[in-house]
Amino acid sequence: MSSTVVPCLRYRDATSVIEWLCSNLGFEKRLVVPGKDKDVGHAELTLGDGMVMIGAEADDDDGQLLTTPQKTGGLQTQTIWIRVDDADRVYSRVVESGADIVRTIDDAPYGGREFACRDPEGHVWNVGTYDPWKAAA
Repeated sequence: MSSTVVPCLRYRDATSVIEWLCSNLGFEKRLVVPGKDKDVGHAELTLGDGMVMIGAEADDDDGQLLTTPQKTGGLQTQTIWIRVDDADRVYSRVVESGADIVRTIDDAPYGGREFACRDPEGHVWNVGTYDPWKAAA
């Protein structure tokens, strides 16, 4: 078995953010497990060969390690990069959704087109056509 990296994020309203990620960034629901108070206990969303795991904000063991951007004043300690075939098309959907664009779409100096936005709860997503796997080859 090979190793991989799967980012994990917490949200106040995970159900709504899952719908936003699927509609605007192209993720697909692989697994959604209900949690307490009718929100999401655990979700797995896929995009190509990648995946993110999402859960509702909770006072549990993971909740002692993860927080939401609202609780940090919007600061991030990491961001997520997703590679897409058509960054301009995704950018249009994200702009239309009313998302906070933190970096407008542009040509990257190392190749490809990219932009960055905040999801409805403030996590930063970098989106572009640059493929680091191919660039390193």
